[in-house]
Amino acid sequence: MAQNRSTLMDPPIEDLLDKVDSKFTLVALASRRARQVNSYYNSLGEGLGVVVPPQVASLSGKPLSIAFEEVAAGKATYSRPDPEEEAALAAEAALAAEAALAEQAGIAAEPGLVAVEGADDALAQTEPTD
Repeated sequence: MAQNRSTLMDPPIEDLLDKVDSKFTLVALASRRARQVNSYYNSLGEGLGVVVPPQVASLSGKPLSIAFEEVAAGKATYSRPDPEEEAALAAEAALAAEAALAEQAGIAAEPGLVAVEGADDALAQTEPTD
Protein backbone atom coordinates (compact mmCIF):
# COMPACT_ATOMS: atom_id res chain seq x y z
CA MET A 1 0.00 0.00 0.00
CA ALA A 2 1.29 3.46 -0.83
CA GLN A 3 2.29 5.74 2.00
CA ASN A 4 0.83 9.26 2.06
CA ARG A 5 3.46 11.93 1.74
CA SER A 6 2.81 15.47 2.91
CA THR A 7 5.30 17.04 0.49
CA LEU A 8 6.95 16.18 -2.78
CA MET A 9 10.31 16.07 -1.04
CA ASP A 10 10.43 13.24 1.44
CA PRO A 11 12.40 13.48 3.71
CA PRO A 12 11.89 17.25 3.98
CA ILE A 13 14.86 19.42 3.08
CA GLU A 14 14.81 21.00 6.55
CA ASP A 15 15.43 17.60 8.16
CA LEU A 16 18.29 16.93 5.76
CA LEU A 17 19.92 20.32 6.41
CA ASP A 18 19.84 19.60 10.16
CA LYS A 19 22.16 16.63 9.52
CA VAL A 20 24.84 18.64 7.65
CA ASP A 21 26.47 22.05 7.94
CA SER A 22 25.56 23.48 4.53
CA LYS A 23 23.59 22.89 1.35
CA PHE A 24 26.81 22.21 -0.51
CA THR A 25 27.76 19.47 1.94
CA LEU A 26 24.31 17.93 1.56
CA VAL A 27 24.60 17.90 -2.23
CA ALA A 28 28.14 16.48 -2.17
CA LEU A 29 27.28 13.80 0.40
CA ALA A 30 24.04 12.73 -1.29
CA SER A 31 25.53 12.69 -4.79
CA ARG A 32 28.53 10.61 -3.70
CA ARG A 33 26.31 8.13 -1.88
CA ALA A 34 23.86 7.99 -4.81
CA ARG A 35 26.76 7.06 -7.11
CA GLN A 36 27.75 4.32 -4.69
CA VAL A 37 24.18 2.97 -4.55
CA ASN A 38 23.95 3.07 -8.34
CA SER A 39 27.27 1.26 -8.60
CA TYR A 40 26.01 -1.36 -6.16
CA TYR A 41 22.90 -2.03 -8.25
CA ASN A 42 24.95 -2.19 -11.46
CA SER A 43 27.41 -4.70 -10.00
CA LEU A 44 24.85 -7.06 -8.43
CA GLY A 45 25.19 -9.74 -11.11
CA GLU A 46 28.98 -9.67 -10.97
CA GLY A 47 29.18 -10.69 -7.31
CA LEU A 48 31.96 -8.23 -6.50
CA GLY A 49 30.52 -6.87 -3.24
CA VAL A 50 32.83 -3.86 -3.22
CA VAL A 51 30.21 -1.15 -2.62
CA VAL A 52 28.04 -0.97 0.49
CA PRO A 53 24.37 -1.72 -0.29
CA PRO A 54 21.55 0.71 0.61
CA GLN A 55 21.24 1.07 4.38
CA VAL A 56 17.52 1.95 4.50
CA ALA A 57 14.37 0.32 3.20
CA SER A 58 13.14 2.79 0.62
CA LEU A 59 9.88 3.18 -1.24
CA SER A 60 11.80 4.68 -4.12
CA GLY A 61 14.24 2.78 -6.28
CA LYS A 62 16.09 5.90 -7.34
CA PRO A 63 19.66 6.16 -6.00
CA LEU A 64 19.40 9.85 -5.08
CA SER A 65 16.18 9.32 -3.11
CA ILE A 66 17.79 6.40 -1.30
CA ALA A 67 20.83 8.57 -0.52
CA PHE A 68 18.63 11.36 0.91
CA GLU A 69 16.79 8.83 3.07
CA GLU A 70 20.13 7.50 4.35
CA VAL A 71 21.24 11.05 5.23
CA ALA A 72 17.96 11.66 7.09
CA ALA A 73 18.35 8.37 8.98
CA GLY A 74 21.94 9.23 9.93
CA LYS A 75 23.36 6.26 7.97
CA ALA A 76 25.34 8.42 5.51
CA THR A 77 27.62 10.86 7.33
CA TYR A 78 30.62 13.04 6.58
CA SER A 79 33.67 14.29 8.43
CA ARG A 80 35.87 17.26 7.75
CA PRO A 81 39.62 16.75 8.03
CA ASP A 82 41.49 19.00 10.45
CA PRO A 83 43.61 21.58 8.53
CA GLU A 84 46.53 21.13 10.95
CA GLU A 85 46.49 17.35 10.45
CA GLU A 86 46.41 17.83 6.67
CA ALA A 87 49.41 20.18 6.85
CA ALA A 88 51.34 17.70 9.00
CA LEU A 89 50.53 14.84 6.62
CA ALA A 90 51.58 16.94 3.63
CA ALA A 91 54.87 17.81 5.34
CA GLU A 92 55.52 14.15 6.16
CA ALA A 93 54.77 13.18 2.55
CA ALA A 94 57.15 15.85 1.26
CA LEU A 95 59.93 14.62 3.57
CA ALA A 96 59.31 11.03 2.51
CA ALA A 97 59.44 12.01 -1.16
CA GLU A 98 62.63 13.98 -0.58
CA ALA A 99 64.19 11.00 1.24
CA ALA A 100 63.17 8.64 -1.57
CA LEU A 101 64.72 10.91 -4.20
CA ALA A 102 67.89 11.25 -2.16
CA GLU A 103 68.06 7.49 -1.69
CA GLN A 104 67.72 6.96 -5.44
CA ALA A 105 70.54 9.41 -6.03
CA GLY A 106 72.69 7.68 -3.41
CA ILE A 107 72.78 10.65 -1.04
CA ALA A 108 72.07 10.34 2.67
CA ALA A 109 68.71 11.93 3.36
CA GLU A 110 68.85 14.64 6.00
CA PRO A 111 66.08 17.19 6.50
CA GLY A 112 67.01 20.58 5.10
CA LEU A 113 69.81 19.29 2.87
CA VAL A 114 69.47 19.42 -0.88
CA ALA A 115 71.84 18.21 -3.59
CA VAL A 116 73.41 21.02 -5.61
CA GLU A 117 73.62 20.48 -9.36
CA GLY A 118 77.08 20.72 -10.86
CA ALA A 119 78.87 19.78 -7.65
CA ASP A 120 80.16 16.26 -7.12
CA ASP A 121 78.05 14.86 -4.27
CA ALA A 122 78.14 18.27 -2.54
CA LEU A 123 75.30 19.23 -0.23
CA ALA A 124 74.04 22.72 0.41
CA GLN A 125 72.16 23.80 3.53
CA THR A 126 68.83 25.41 2.74
CA GLU A 127 66.35 27.16 4.96
CA PRO A 128 63.02 25.32 5.20
CA THR A 129 60.18 27.23 3.56
CA ASP A 130 56.83 27.37 5.31
